[in-house]
Amino acid sequence: MELASLRFIFFFTIAAFIPSLSVNIFYSDEVWRRRAEEAMNATIEAYDPNPEDAAHQFNMHVQNFLEGNSTRRSLLRRAKYKGECRATNPIDRCWRCRENWADNRRKLADCVLGFGHKTTGGKKGNIYVVTDNSDRDVLNPKPGTLRHAVIQKEPLWIIFAHSMCIKLSQELIITSDKTIDARGADVHIAYGAGIMIQYVKNVIIHGLHIHHIVPASGGLIRDSVDHYGLRTASDGDGISIFGSSNVWLDHLSMSQCHDGLIDAVQGSTAITISNSHFTKHSDVILLGASDSYTPDKMMQVTIAFNHFGQGLIQRMPRCRFGFFHVVNNDYTHWKMYAIGGSKDPTIISQGNRFIAPDNQAAKEVTNRNYAKYDEWKHWIWRSEGDLFMNGAFFNQSGDPKGNNIPFRKREMIKARPGTFVTRLTRFAGALYCTAGKKC
Repeated sequence: MELASLRFIFFFTIAAFIPSLSVNIFYSDEVWRRRAEEAMNATIEAYDPNPEDAAHQFNMHVQNFLEGNSTRRSLLRRAKYKGECRATNPIDRCWRCRENWADNRRKLADCVLGFGHKTTGGKKGNIYVVTDNSDRDVLNPKPGTLRHAVIQKEPLWIIFAHSMCIKLSQELIITSDKTIDARGADVHIAYGAGIMIQYVKNVIIHGLHIHHIVPASGGLIRDSVDHYGLRTASDGDGISIFGSSNVWLDHLSMSQCHDGLIDAVQGSTAITISNSHFTKHSDVILLGASDSYTPDKMMQVTIAFNHFGQGLIQRMPRCRFGFFHVVNNDYTHWKMYAIGGSKDPTIISQGNRFIAPDNQAAKEVTNRNYAKYDEWKHWIWRSEGDLFMNGAFFNQSGDPKGNNIPFRKREMIKARPGTFVTRLTRFAGALYCTAGKKC
């Protein structure tokens, strides 16, 4: 019944707003209108009417991983690690400490957990090797460039021949069924435009450094091998996920973008953001951009094993509508708040570590923006097994015994306590891997 209701809301809203909702697109472009409709169908298919099951399965993976590694449960300091390979969480254990990872790159697609667990990226496609860091021709991209790789129709597993810094002249528009895999090279997307995942499905981005992203002017940009169109100016987000589903962002190092580091909006769902390191930014992660866009009730996002580090201010994440599982992350810095939201999002915070700033006015982890108490007191915001340091506190809401809780109590298996977080997030951010050696 709930899914049928959401389907009706979803399609009614799309019918009303398709002429105006397309970010950076001129609405007369029929190709993009068709993509929008296809993406909405994919969102409905990706939506899980029982989001507690995904949270439960994620927690089981973490619990089983740690129980199988009980001899190394001590907290580790964040010094630069130079010892033997240690995969300190279940996603990394799936692939990292294998000497042959470079010969079996597609194994990575089997490792995603959380709401993005069905994402396979370019697993079924060929390897595409990026050899050229240039981005001079966005209308007819040069073979060997990243832009040429991401517009191809077929699934592709995209890797890099060597370390490089790519300055994008316009936003990089990715098509469906793609993996960008930077393992084995030091790859930076920097000092230019950012990455756009718009009206597509099944995308993995792994191992990039993304920083100093700036707005781009727009213009004619090729977005597939058989289409180009007129785009308006981009905002300067590091990664923008717009009306897309089944997306996994893993082991990214992100900082200093003009707008947000990561935005997921317009009905995007089935997303996992994991093992990433965020620093030096104000608006970190935005999940849902409009209080009036009710199809974001289908948004389901897992945020796990990330390190929210130095120089951050707010939105880690900032949520609207949807269901958000925030699990085993390390929040060592914020200046305003860590987790915020509006319009009745469900936020389940489990096993995170929150270290508050010294500012007495910023000790609260949570922020409900402009909502009044009579409104937000009914929102389901839960903290379970979190570790609070330096006076940090999480303001919970919603009746834990009421019928408004969208998950069954027997499925509320806790993630590992916040005391384990230093270990679980030890290797957050882009890794420095060498082919033939454990990563």
